[in-house]
Amino acid sequence: MAEETKSPAELSAGNFITEFIKEDTAEGGRYEGKTVHTRFPPEPNGYLHIGHAKAVCVDFGIAEKFGGMCNLRMDDTNPTKEDVEYVDAIKEDIKWLGFTWDDRFYFASEYFDKMYGYAVELIKKGLAYVCELTPEQMKANRGDLSKPAVSPYRDRPVEESLDLFERMKNGEFEDGKMTLRARIDLASGNFNMRDPVIYRINRIHHHRTGDKWCIYPMYDFAHPIEDALEGITHSLCTLEFEDHRPLYDWVINNTSVPCVPRQIEFARLGITNTVMSKRKLRLLVEDGHVNGWDDPRMPTLCGLRRRGYTPASIRNFCERIGVAKTNSVVDYAFLEHCLREDLNLNAQRVMVVLDPVKLVITNYPEGQTESFEIENNPNKPEDGKRTISFSRECFIERSDFIEEKIKGYNRLYPGNEVRLKSAYIVKCTGCKKDDDGNIIEVYAEYDPLTRGGDTPDGRKVRGTIHWVDAESYVDAEVRLYDNLFTDPEPDVGDKNFLDFINPSSLVTLTGCKAEPSLAAANEASRYQFMRLGYFCADKDSTPEHLIFNRSVSLKDSFNKK
Repeated sequence: MAEETKSPAELSAGNFITEFIKEDTAEGGRYEGKTVHTRFPPEPNGYLHIGHAKAVCVDFGIAEKFGGMCNLRMDDTNPTKEDVEYVDAIKEDIKWLGFTWDDRFYFASEYFDKMYGYAVELIKKGLAYVCELTPEQMKANRGDLSKPAVSPYRDRPVEESLDLFERMKNGEFEDGKMTLRARIDLASGNFNMRDPVIYRINRIHHHRTGDKWCIYPMYDFAHPIEDALEGITHSLCTLEFEDHRPLYDWVINNTSVPCVPRQIEFARLGITNTVMSKRKLRLLVEDGHVNGWDDPRMPTLCGLRRRGYTPASIRNFCERIGVAKTNSVVDYAFLEHCLREDLNLNAQRVMVVLDPVKLVITNYPEGQTESFEIENNPNKPEDGKRTISFSRECFIERSDFIEEKIKGYNRLYPGNEVRLKSAYIVKCTGCKKDDDGNIIEVYAEYDPLTRGGDTPDGRKVRGTIHWVDAESYVDAEVRLYDNLFTDPEPDVGDKNFLDFINPSSLVTLTGCKAEPSLAAANEASRYQFMRLGYFCADKDSTPEHLIFNRSVSLKDSFNKK
């Protein structure tokens, strides 16, 4: 039996983060008596992917566990690649996962004026200065573990830095001419603390503030201020920010922000046979390797949703992989496993023939049609039954017939009996071929005493195959999706991930034959195509042109052999 999918409030229960929060909120803790307050701060420069889903579940799930709140904040401090399209998509994805931020929706850009004020405060305290080194010069003067960095502008007078910083804001200098740097420790073993840049000149039109600003704060400076202004108690970040935590705390401790958040880091999610970098995902889209951000082969949440993944399957996946302090890579097959568990319980069973060949039951009366009732979902009797028709001719899978018996094959071949699912037992009598030797019809005789697939005489029939009535069906296009990359780690080391794109990641089948009930399929529909896998209706599907995407396959012991 599949494991029960846990509610959002149960996500990440009992991990090291929750233990920290319990300590912080206990009597004598740093946040005693305060409401736990987290935030999810995506950068609106791309679509959320499955790695972000883990962060969403951690941020929102932990807040719910402690009866707290979680803000949604767009980190729009770098307008180079930001767009309102991504803002809308991020909100849609989080709602789809089942989380809400109520009225706590913010943009980092809302705080630009205050950030500028805190930067001025640091300058006045002698803790920041305007630097004129180019990026190349700054890199050359960075030093190493045995040699401190060098900054010739470090002792610039406060009044001079204040004047230059204001002129930077007023647009008097070209891009890259000057930066504002925090004055911390040029000899620090943590290079993030070697007088990091906290403001740079960048004349880019901002999607919210327009051209008001030509200087923008760096993320390491903006992020702690945003958290403090929103009253965040626990700022949950992925592990790459662990080395940035001293700078986070430095900003908090050296500015007059209204509260002191605590940053806690956890391992980010890695999955085999895909890439998680937004830059690489954007390249796949922009260079036409996939059909948009919501291509069902993409690890984006909109792509997974279009492929047929459910919110419950993704939340369950995120909960079961856990929250750790060490980066690891999860097999994509486990994500598929979580989806199978959910769909096995909830998907409607239907019959669809992907590669049809006609089966003619020669002893069945011509012109006769009868009906059978089939359960929509044997795991959910409350979903009821539906009626399907049966007549002399039906469609079966081409692979369900062979001309000569082979070991382990229990489907149709001359002289063998099989069950037509929920209908009758039939015995194969032969086939008809065209002039090129292709099989165009398979022939069989039915046993009228086996209605419903029963065997009153107790004889054993090993094979059961699905079928669709040739007198009552709808045509469909079916898209079979597989991993986008053939290599489990396509972008590790010096590999070019584009070299490992799977040419068989999408196979499109046309002329498939489906039960008439599928004409009413919509994006919310989830099906198990009997013996074939789990499928959903594509967003472009219409009653006139049905399109189904394979979400995940079923195990096929014969093909594995």
